[in-house]
Amino acid sequence: MAKKNRPKKINLEDLGGFVFSTNPEFEPPVYEDGDDESLKPGEQLLELYFEKKGRGGKQVVIIKGFVGSEDELKEVGKSLKQHCGVGGSTKDGEIILQGNVRAKATDFLHKEGYKTKRIGG
Repeated sequence: MAKKNRPKKINLEDLGGFVFSTNPEFEPPVYEDGDDESLKPGEQLLELYFEKKGRGGKQVVIIKGFVGSEDELKEVGKSLKQHCGVGGSTKDGEIILQGNVRAKATDFLHKEGYKTKRIGG
């Protein structure tokens, strides 16, 4: 017996929080951007990943786990790049440092009061 091509059942979660309303006076709730709560450096655990796959053989250190605003992330990233003497970027909640500078980055972050964890090669 052949199976019929039935449409897949859709959950409300599959809609991504989309709300359909026929009420013309419906106002969706307004969320303020910038509600990110900053944690003190001693309360944060930053993970330092070493990676070279997918980057043309170039080595990078990716720092994940920072909790705070985008401005604070950029400030920490800038001071890390200056301390290590390398280039890099800050985006998507991550700090990317060019080169294998995990030891320097770990020392700097410990001096600033952050807890760190080395992950990967």
